Amino acid sequence: MVTQMEAPLEIARPDSQPATSRPDVEEKMICREVNVFYGDFHAIRNATLDIHAREVLALMGPSGCGKSTFLRCLNRMNDAVENARVTGTILLDGEDIYAPGIDPVHVRTRVGMVAQAPNPFPKSVYDNIAFGPRLHGFVKGRAELDDLVERSLRRAGLWDEVKDKLDERGTDLSGGQQQRLCIARAIANDPEVLLMDEPVSSLDPNAAAVIENLITELSEEYSIVLITHSMEQTRRVTDRTAFFYLGEIAEAGPTAEVFENPQDERTVDFIRGAFG
Repeated sequence: MVTQMEAPLEIARPDSQPATSRPDVEEKMICREVNVFYGDFHAIRNATLDIHAREVLALMGPSGCGKSTFLRCLNRMNDAVENARVTGTILLDGEDIYAPGIDPVHVRTRVGMVAQAPNPFPKSVYDNIAFGPRLHGFVKGRAELDDLVERSLRRAGLWDEVKDKLDERGTDLSGGQQQRLCIARAIANDPEVLLMDEPVSSLDPNAAAVIENLITELSEEYSIVLITHSMEQTRRVTDRTAFFYLGEIAEAGPTAEVFENPQDERTVDFIRGAFG
């Protein structure tokens, strides 16, 4: 069981804000001195990072550097990992998501997640979208649910392709359609933040391009945190980048600056392909 963080609902601002923070932007999530332990293994070390409203933030770094572990902290998915323990502070709109009494299920409705491989439920397209709103009581009556299903599929750019297949199984769709179905399923719960763990890694280039365009469109409404190993994709679709190395955030800033003028030698080596 994850140990909840002993942190107040509000934190004092230091005299000098970290490089990840700017006074002219709206901070959706604030992470300060976040540490993650799996038993005796120290997986994330003192991670401090801000997630701005309506932006795409990339988490990059070599395999095993802690990107996915950190991502799972943002919607308390590490709660399900045996012997996991999280310390530090993670605020969502000023509220500590690990504070006593905070329901992790409620956190996950506000911070949705799209996995690396498409994972639609073995249900109809309609029921894939309707599952969360039904479970959480977000809608009243079939007409309201029908409207939500259509709206979510439209926002995911999938409605025109599946409007005549709503009763067919979501697992019968193509890989790219399945991933967009999973995105529609996530946004049906009306989250404020979307976490995406390499959402195009299992897709062909054409399907990946569709998802990338969708990410750009969705960022006008949501904060998106994206794990990717593709430097080209990071340049194309993200506003800021945080570079992880051995469980630490080595560097974070606007994507163009991180790639064109990296300040940490580990970032330089990664961009040059010295490791990956």
